[in-house]
Amino acid sequence: MAAGWKSESAIRRNARYSSYVEAISPKSGTLKSLLKAFAIGGLTCVISELLGDGIALAFPDLSTELVGAYTSMILVTVAVLFTGFGFYDVIARHGGAGSFLPITGFANAMSSAALEYKSEGLIFGTSVKMFNVVGPVVVNGIVWATVAGIIRYIIMLITL
Repeated sequence: MAAGWKSESAIRRNARYSSYVEAISPKSGTLKSLLKAFAIGGLTCVISELLGDGIALAFPDLSTELVGAYTSMILVTVAVLFTGFGFYDVIARHGGAGSFLPITGFANAMSSAALEYKSEGLIFGTSVKMFNVVGPVVVNGIVWATVAGIIRYIIMLITL
């Protein structure tokens, strides 16, 4: 048999496998998924805003930057706790992309990687694997922020 040609049995096997995968794959409506993601993401943002407003109301002497920092710390802590207790997976299953808002999704990614490899020990498991996720994100953030800053600087020089 020449290379690149499939036998009849291989073609039938691939067809059976494709129909099997189609049968067991979950069906999702695009509009329904979009609405659920929008609802979960929007609810997370509303809760975050309410939390920030509550902190600002409770501590009126805090600067806007500190209120934002405290709100972010609380969101990260809650996301890590939800990941550890298994709640975040339930939210993600229903909310899809809406559950991966930058700060909560990042906290979930870090903590779930740490939990997944905790059996390999504190150093070589939890600590190292957690940074497998964090490292590329931080590097990309720094690189693209630098590129954006350089472009902005050049635009400012041109428009002067």
